[in-house]
Amino acid sequence: MQNILSSITTDSEIRDILNDVLEGKTLNFKDYKKLLISDDIYAIGLVSNKLRQNLFDTTASFINNIILNYTNVCITYCKFCAFYRPPGHIESYTRSKEEILERISISKQMFGITQILFQGGHNPTLSIEYYEEIFKEIKKSFPLISIHGLSASEIDMISKVERSSTKEVLARLKMAGLDSLPGAGAEILVDEVKSKISPLKIKSNDWIRIMNEAHDLGISSSATMMYGSVENDDDVIQHFMKISELQNKTNGFIAFIPWGFEPNNTQMQLEGLTRYSSGGLKLLKMIAISRIIFNGSIPHIQSSWLTNGIGMAQLALLFGADDFGGTLIGEEVVSATGARSTELTSTKIIESIKQIGFKAAERDNFYNIIRFF
Repeated sequence: MQNILSSITTDSEIRDILNDVLEGKTLNFKDYKKLLISDDIYAIGLVSNKLRQNLFDTTASFINNIILNYTNVCITYCKFCAFYRPPGHIESYTRSKEEILERISISKQMFGITQILFQGGHNPTLSIEYYEEIFKEIKKSFPLISIHGLSASEIDMISKVERSSTKEVLARLKMAGLDSLPGAGAEILVDEVKSKISPLKIKSNDWIRIMNEAHDLGISSSATMMYGSVENDDDVIQHFMKISELQNKTNGFIAFIPWGFEPNNTQMQLEGLTRYSSGGLKLLKMIAISRIIFNGSIPHIQSSWLTNGIGMAQLALLFGADDFGGTLIGEEVVSATGARSTELTSTKIIESIKQIGFKAAERDNFYNIIRFF
């Protein structure tokens, strides 16, 4: 397999590292750092694409889903977020059970959704009964639709409202119908970074602890990384290594999604902390390095079309991603930045996958293939 690098990385300082990857050897912090600072994105992508191909051949999956942003009321006031509104704001909202069920019903009829991505702000007025009632009604009315919902930081908020442990909250929500947790709230799992971009949100160790509790309860999850804000390369590597350490312990992460911060309309842009998004080349590097680091550990890497667009998501499939993500009908968080369209139809995703010579496959919440196109 080393021959795939011989013609393009003869003088590359990362050639030995990439050969080690192809031979299945374990990398260390210094190796990750060299990959992150390297400009040889093509060589890194060549190896990550080979790793993806070994696992999935030319199959690229996606899921028919909606994002249900049930409330935009939030008291953590993250500087990177353009979506939230403080309590009492004229633009604040919280969806009723009836509104949520109606939207799910329409989405199922129109798009054949199989997953609900249920996420919102940190609303201190919502008790756990709000979530339990909604989840139970969803499962009663739509038993085949999975609930992929509530970030670790939302779980923490509910526990504070209830004055109970996060593990108890997770157990009750699982009984009510919660199937899996998204990885939101991680951002960069380094508290020095969090103190600058989201000082009121849970700390890194709390995110890890809550995910550990979820995995112990049999609730699988995805893991995410929001890059391109104020972090440095060492922070990124620490994030990767913390995710890897927990995965080695619990094997509870089924997907990893690196996504680029979009500063438009955010307080971070206003304060001059981050003026521009990090761009397409950074996306491809992060996708490729994610595949290399999590090879044999976390099976699925998403292409992050939401924050980088369809064209970059297509390229991401050639740099190690195997999943296009979801249709994301009704997305409101990234769309609040005004950066781009934030929903796709399954037809558009299938076309995009086929355009680059891949086989399109619809999957379910747990990455089981439902059908090929």
